[in-house]
Amino acid sequence: MKKLKLFSLIALSSTLALTSCGGSGTNNGGGTKKFVSKTGWKPNEKQGWFFAGKQQKQKGWPGMVYVEGGTFTMGLVKDDVMHDWNNAPRRMQVSSFYIGETEITNYEYREYLTWLKYVFPPSDPSFKEIYNGALPDTLLWDNKLSRSDFNETYFRDANFDYYPVVGVSWIQANRYCEWLTDRANEKALMQAGVISKDLYINESNNQGGTAFNMDKFKANDPEMQGYINEQRRQQRTGIKTTNQRLLAANRAPSAAMVTKFRLPTEVEWEFAALGLEKNREYNLIKGKTPEVDQLRGTKGRNRGMFLENFKQGKGDYSGIPGWKNDGAAQTSDVRQFPSNDIGIYGMYGNVAEWTADVYRPIIDDDYNDFNYYRGNMPQAIVKNPDGTYKMTDESNMKYDTLADGRLVARSLPGQFERETIADYRNYKDGDRQSSLDYRNANDSANAFNMYNAPKQRFIVDGNGKVIMQKDTKERTSEISNDIRVVKGGSWQDSAYWLDPGMRRFKTENKGYGWVGFRVAQDARTNDKSRTRR
Repeated sequence: MKKLKLFSLIALSSTLALTSCGGSGTNNGGGTKKFVSKTGWKPNEKQGWFFAGKQQKQKGWPGMVYVEGGTFTMGLVKDDVMHDWNNAPRRMQVSSFYIGETEITNYEYREYLTWLKYVFPPSDPSFKEIYNGALPDTLLWDNKLSRSDFNETYFRDANFDYYPVVGVSWIQANRYCEWLTDRANEKALMQAGVISKDLYINESNNQGGTAFNMDKFKANDPEMQGYINEQRRQQRTGIKTTNQRLLAANRAPSAAMVTKFRLPTEVEWEFAALGLEKNREYNLIKGKTPEVDQLRGTKGRNRGMFLENFKQGKGDYSGIPGWKNDGAAQTSDVRQFPSNDIGIYGMYGNVAEWTADVYRPIIDDDYNDFNYYRGNMPQAIVKNPDGTYKMTDESNMKYDTLADGRLVARSLPGQFERETIADYRNYKDGDRQSSLDYRNANDSANAFNMYNAPKQRFIVDGNGKVIMQKDTKERTSEISNDIRVVKGGSWQDSAYWLDPGMRRFKTENKGYGWVGFRVAQDARTNDKSRTRR
């Protein structure tokens, strides 16, 4: 009994000691109650100079679904009948994130094109490649032995507004994500009163490189002085100088920034498709039974009908007249079929989707089993000799080349120029660095590479058109740094490809009539919080 009392006193003393060291200023959740900097200044003190943002609970942006992170078995848990051996089961951990409720639609992609056409008119020779390079490849609907008018109607006709956009390459999809990040933050800043809501009335404010973007806003670029709603900032903060108002605008409690949009990684896409959150009992997953195992409806009007859009057999894309099993011969409305258990549509059919990852046959979970992603290429903003950021303009634009010869701008005029400072796409992927001779290895572009893939080379013909030359050398592999992982089945795939564990690859600079994409965002979560439902 005495020992128990002694233990209790020690525990109490330890608790008091911890409290006195730092616990008095914090609450149970770890957040600070009353913070004063070691400089003596309080956050947002008017006489001070630093204006701290208020911690806010992250809310999902319209059209985004929250996916609570966790551990799961990635890959196939069934027989690999194709003997690809590229999706063996492995345990992975995923952080919480947001993912698009649906694929990006024709309507949403036309919003992007409309903005580009307005801000960077293709009639201006300086901007002609920007709009043209963002257009989806609509000619892919043409088939040598099939009649179709989709190349003229699918993308532009209002009847297909809410169908998934296709013909967009991986490179173009990434540019869309960058544009979406700027536009979403522009909307959030307008709602917060930080920038004026009549921003687009004055064309001089949003033509060419003068258009709003987050690069200039975050850097307090002088050009942003024309965008900041000075009167409202002064009323809210009581700050009168321009420099202080610009600083406050970036950190004001009402100016919560929208997390950047990006393509989901392969592991995120698969985790979201499985929707395992509902298929558990306490902390145990009841079983990895993707909805592809339950393709037919069992109740009401859907009884006996397929609940996904896929190819049911040779020459059978929809079923017989009057009994169209899946209701669509090609693509369908992104919400035509039921969502999975966590509210995400179209993960099991309609169109396959781009993910962020560079494809390799083996996922190296021995090296990393947390938020796995192959394709890291850290970038840094280029600086001028005087220390200022180098801004892209009409004279120094750089482009990527699509398979059909069109050029896609790497950054738009008005954005800061970036350069790649490291390339980890080849890291531990079967090259010399992964071999027994790794001590004498390096992973540079000229180093040994086991993947002897075709090389892409472009030339300009006499008419000024960019043409991709065919690689005539003998090659032993298609695997290179220019191919990306494609997940999910599509309207032209058999049910075999609908399992989220399946994986394929396609060239990043080419669009396909059966591949679309959706966007994702990081979630700012508190790891100390625990939810039990």
